[in-house]
Amino acid sequence: MRRPVLYFVQHPVGWHTMIHWPAISTVFLDMDGTLLDLHYDNHFWREHVPRRYAEKNGLSAADASELLFAHFRRAEGTLDWYCIDYWTRELGLDIASLKQEVQHLIAVRPHVTDFLDAVRASQRRIVLVTNAHGKSLELKLNRTRLSGHFDAVVCAHDLGMPKEHHAFWARLQDVQPFVKETTLFVDDSLPVLRSAQRYGIAHLLAIRRPDSQGPEKDVGEFNAIFGFNEIMP
Repeated sequence: MRRPVLYFVQHPVGWHTMIHWPAISTVFLDMDGTLLDLHYDNHFWREHVPRRYAEKNGLSAADASELLFAHFRRAEGTLDWYCIDYWTRELGLDIASLKQEVQHLIAVRPHVTDFLDAVRASQRRIVLVTNAHGKSLELKLNRTRLSGHFDAVVCAHDLGMPKEHHAFWARLQDVQPFVKETTLFVDDSLPVLRSAQRYGIAHLLAIRRPDSQGPEKDVGEFNAIFGFNEIMP
């Protein structure tokens, strides 16, 4: 008697391994590098701002980049790093206007819209939780038309501290109550994910390539995905 032939279907990496959807009631999602391609932000801060700063101050591109990158590093992990008004004051540039100059680079990452629709259809609560400044948030939501996919949008500037701070999550709990054990949070930042982990959020995912033009990223101790098609509910 001939043996039956067994066919194995190869699913995307992590399929049914990282997310046990029956255990999830709330989904928190980062914006830049998670839902949106980080290429826009990287290009803006690494190339566009140094170019405009050099033009304004009569510097070479190399000298402008050296000065700005040192300043950027000092602000990392603080709310100032994400604040358009702060950098407008510090650099003497209209950062909001400069962001509009390259807004054509703002792009939704593949499979994001399908994922958001699937989460909403599954009757789970979905919240955008971002460090982005309100002006940047408005520009990106208008450009991408994603705002209608969320039950709520939380901007760290409204809570007075970035997601890297442990106390951020308690403040988030006050404005968007959630159960730590049944919440999924997806972000491309290791310091942010570690902050959420310390607070006790049970289900955490990183993004392997937040910038479509950049290399695969170190995801540390976290499970990670390339795209949201890997974890469709």
